[in-house]
Amino acid sequence: MKLSDNGYYVERYVKCCNCGLLIYKDGLTRKAGGTSGLFCSEWCVEWFDRRESGTSPAPLPLPREANGVFGTRNVVTMNILDSAMVSICREMGILMMKTSYSTIFNEGLDFTCALADRNGDLIAVGEFCPSMIGGMPLIVKTITKEIPLDSFSEGDVVMHNDPHRGGLHLPEHTLIKPFYVDGELLGFAACIGHVAEIGGTVPGAFNGEATEIFHEGLCVPPVRIRVKGEDNVDVWKMLLANVRTPKHNYGDFRAMIGAVDLGVSRITELVRKYGKDVFVKTCQDLMDYSETCMRAELAAFPDGHYTFEDFVENDGIEAGKRHKLHVDVYVQGDEIVADFTGTDPQARGPINATLGVAMGATYNAFLHLTDPSIPKNSGAFRPLRIVAKPGTLANVNYPAPEVAGNTELHPRFAGIVFGAMSKCVPDRVMASEAGTGGNFVFGGRHPDTDDYYVCYDVMFGGWGGRADSDGNDAVVVISGNCRLNPTEVFETRYPWRVENFAISQDSGGAGTHRGGLGFTRTLVATAKEITVSQCTDHHEVAPWSLFGGQKGGLGSTFIQKNGSQEWQTVSQAYNKVSTSKFANIRVLDGDRIKITVPGGGGYGDPSARSREQVKEDLLEGFISEKIAREVYGFSEEADA
Repeated sequence: MKLSDNGYYVERYVKCCNCGLLIYKDGLTRKAGGTSGLFCSEWCVEWFDRRESGTSPAPLPLPREANGVFGTRNVVTMNILDSAMVSICREMGILMMKTSYSTIFNEGLDFTCALADRNGDLIAVGEFCPSMIGGMPLIVKTITKEIPLDSFSEGDVVMHNDPHRGGLHLPEHTLIKPFYVDGELLGFAACIGHVAEIGGTVPGAFNGEATEIFHEGLCVPPVRIRVKGEDNVDVWKMLLANVRTPKHNYGDFRAMIGAVDLGVSRITELVRKYGKDVFVKTCQDLMDYSETCMRAELAAFPDGHYTFEDFVENDGIEAGKRHKLHVDVYVQGDEIVADFTGTDPQARGPINATLGVAMGATYNAFLHLTDPSIPKNSGAFRPLRIVAKPGTLANVNYPAPEVAGNTELHPRFAGIVFGAMSKCVPDRVMASEAGTGGNFVFGGRHPDTDDYYVCYDVMFGGWGGRADSDGNDAVVVISGNCRLNPTEVFETRYPWRVENFAISQDSGGAGTHRGGLGFTRTLVATAKEITVSQCTDHHEVAPWSLFGGQKGGLGSTFIQKNGSQEWQTVSQAYNKVSTSKFANIRVLDGDRIKITVPGGGGYGDPSARSREQVKEDLLEGFISEKIAREVYGFSEEADA
């Protein structure tokens, strides 16, 4: 990445031709695949050359880090420090939840708190949003590329949300604070939080019709919002002047600062207790241990080349145009390369993902496929390599929009990794989940206070069926551990009445193990006017199934105008291109919105499902008599 001579702005984004990483200094100019290009490593040169020449790029062993080998270690101290650091991260998250202003934090828990070493490597993390866990190391490393380590001071807090500089998507703001012991910089406390309101052309950031990042909100490069413990007032004023809800943003940012303050305080106490040398060595031991555990898991997978594809139904701009997501997963001994090169070029609309999203999704998938007890740190990611060609849906180029790339493509990328690995370890994968964050955002003047409000609400669907169980019902996609807004909170904070909120019958794909169920929620507007936008998917392309199962149920969004009995799509009611991705519709007092979220895909032949399970699903209302009879072959008389 080439900054201007004064360092004030980016002149050009420079990426590796192969893996898509930003190159900050001189890269490697090489001829590969018949053309000259810039690469970040000799490994990337060789992989690119093999692939573009039409030969299989694998096996090509990944370069080992110098510290990726076990040395003598104190296992007891390693376990104590790991548990203590994870507890610190959890405590940071609890503080953030308890002190934040917005429901996406204090109800939804859409954030992650972590600790990193001075190199930006993840050493501990709380069990919050998986998309952020995998994306954290790249973000912290990006910040320290632009702000040299020797320029940090005690008490500094740096903010960053630029997706094109290592971030995930624009709403997610990262704050890091360095921690020192005896004047030596040892690492950072960090948190990432999805800020509900960031300016841009729609309240809540999710502009389903954006065609450039400037439509989506305020982009913040790595800047200090606190300098040596004191507020950088000019930066604060700039941040809060560009959003609709400055009071809430101020409160949420203060909650995030409180989280990293607490993290620094707690980790400093821990280092002083055990000593700097023990701390530094133990963190390295932990990462080496995670690497060794992950390699042991991957070594048990059959070597081979596994591939899978899925499609996003549209980008909100071009009606009916499908966008292909493709992955080639190469299992080579105790290493994995996930190559997304076959993925379509970036879209005009906001469904594009950054490299951090593709990386985080791949890490997330393999954390699901391997031993859950492996400590979650950068060591666990060393045996995994992600290749994402610049200018594609998996690695968007500036200044294209990308706000839906994280919520929509992270679960879809993780999903196609599962799909590919279904041919390798079928007993460890699941069919497609709902595959969408169901992002529903709105804002306006509250009728009770006349204050401006904004809400980012996530809509959950079903997970896919798997080898030993049905998919989970009405839960967030695997990119997040977020929670639904309780109806009572939703109705008291915002001018909606929840008229109906129920599981959607038959929405889970039939199978030996059926997909999880989605739900339907009907909202009635109780304010004079509410501005609504949405970014979701699977209104047209159903979640895929595995091994003879059936696809999951489709989602939908319908509008019923006050006084009318007719339900219409937003395309019919507001002349929008897409029913699933749209911006700034005006919902008036008494209007209804009915949102149905997708269900998960089924796993295995439905005829092999036990009669007891079919009967229970029928009694619970999860499936209809028609599906029981026509798909599962169930009859009350024969199966009594």
